[in-house]
Amino acid sequence: MRIVVSFILLLSVAFSVSARQKVYDFNTRCEQAYDAIMQLRLDAGKSLLEEEKKEHPDNLMPYFLEDYADFFPLFFNEDASEYSRKRSLRSFRLEKMSEGSADSPYYLYTQAAIKFHWALVKVKFNEKWDATWEIRKAYMMLKENQRRFPNFIPNKLLLGTMQTVFGTIPEGYKWITNILGLKGSIKEGMENVNAFVESNAPEAKLFREESYYFYCYLMLFVVNKPEDTWQFLNRKQLDTKNNYLFALMVANLALNNQKAAVGLKVLQERNTSEDYADIQYYNYVYGLLKLTRLDPDAHVYLERFVNNFKGKFYVKECLQRLSWYYYLEGNQAAANKYRELIFKRGGTETDADKQALKEAESGKWPNPFLLRVRLLSDGGYFNEALKLLLTKKAADFAGIEEKLEYAYRLGRIYDETGQDDKAIQMYDVTVKVGANRPEYYAARASLQMGYIFEKRNEKAKAIQCYQRCLDMRGHDYKNSLDARAKAGIQRVNGI
Repeated sequence: MRIVVSFILLLSVAFSVSARQKVYDFNTRCEQAYDAIMQLRLDAGKSLLEEEKKEHPDNLMPYFLEDYADFFPLFFNEDASEYSRKRSLRSFRLEKMSEGSADSPYYLYTQAAIKFHWALVKVKFNEKWDATWEIRKAYMMLKENQRRFPNFIPNKLLLGTMQTVFGTIPEGYKWITNILGLKGSIKEGMENVNAFVESNAPEAKLFREESYYFYCYLMLFVVNKPEDTWQFLNRKQLDTKNNYLFALMVANLALNNQKAAVGLKVLQERNTSEDYADIQYYNYVYGLLKLTRLDPDAHVYLERFVNNFKGKFYVKECLQRLSWYYYLEGNQAAANKYRELIFKRGGTETDADKQALKEAESGKWPNPFLLRVRLLSDGGYFNEALKLLLTKKAADFAGIEEKLEYAYRLGRIYDETGQDDKAIQMYDVTVKVGANRPEYYAARASLQMGYIFEKRNEKAKAIQCYQRCLDMRGHDYKNSLDARAKAGIQRVNGI
């Protein structure tokens, strides 16, 4: 009889445990874990999540936050073996999230965010079709969650990010997004992102750190408001010393916005404790930043990246920069060695990687004088670049390609130093001479003129320049320049 009673009691306990409602409790420990993960102190964050699982086994939030801890190294390091080991966790975590109450706004949100994370990871591993469907599912879930819980502010962050990016898709590809139901608008998307960033809602405070990440990248690369981006960063006073993710973000933004000095300072002053994840992307960014300053040790970090990185993104570009480094040093054997590796290593997913391969295939080397000017200009060392450039005239260069680059570089330096009329003059020459050539100079010059006219509120001229950029065919960096031109047209038209 005692055995029967014990068995019944055991069953009742098991039933009560299984019937107990799972919850999405973003409690203090989960907040601490999230903060640690967003700083890339991944082990510390995961340790806190394990404690939370043991103390509150019905809390689903630790499983959601663990997805962030896996996302960052997979996204940055692109280790195929690690991806193979961890990819099953996606389904496991989605199932865990579905155990909560459908009446919670976190029910759909957490599942959408997990799908969003894995879509970005799958892009890195060339699973583009799967990534597209992941994005579609995430987008539809967020739209539904927004309908059901219109006051749940985290919806606006991810939804707005997707809408903004979808808004840059060229017209020729709109039929794909229309079929998939992915409708985008830069204006609507950024309104949603801004609503989240400026919100004082408790949920907005929880996800504040990642919102800054999305906001800055969208503002710089899509909305094209670099001044606003840097003002935002200065206003928020992000802790780039102790937050490794913020340090990488600001350094990358600096690299892409002619502010190498800022990026170098941030990376040099960051906390180098072993508590932080090993991210090879650091060596790539740091090496490129140092190369723009023509530092003699730039190759150390670029070589570290190509020797230790296990992925395919940025590799050809990095090898190209290494070949440039040794070329400028006069070490042609080493320059040739790294150029040859471009054919064997890395992928061509990014425009920079494609351009690196194209240059290697051409067998030609850049003019060393113009290459130094380009690197200094790319880093924002405009005075040094201009002094160097003004020691020459266009007539000093033999080939049309070098004359074209001379005009373009001079235009960019005038542009970046606020001499707009001189910039327009040099850009106009670049466009007239290079519109039908394979180099990117004419397309980028037209884009930059569009920016100047947009800033002056000369809308018709701005649109004309952006459209001219879109109309140019067969040049380097076509995809990225088209995306920026398309975004410019939408901004001017208020779409």
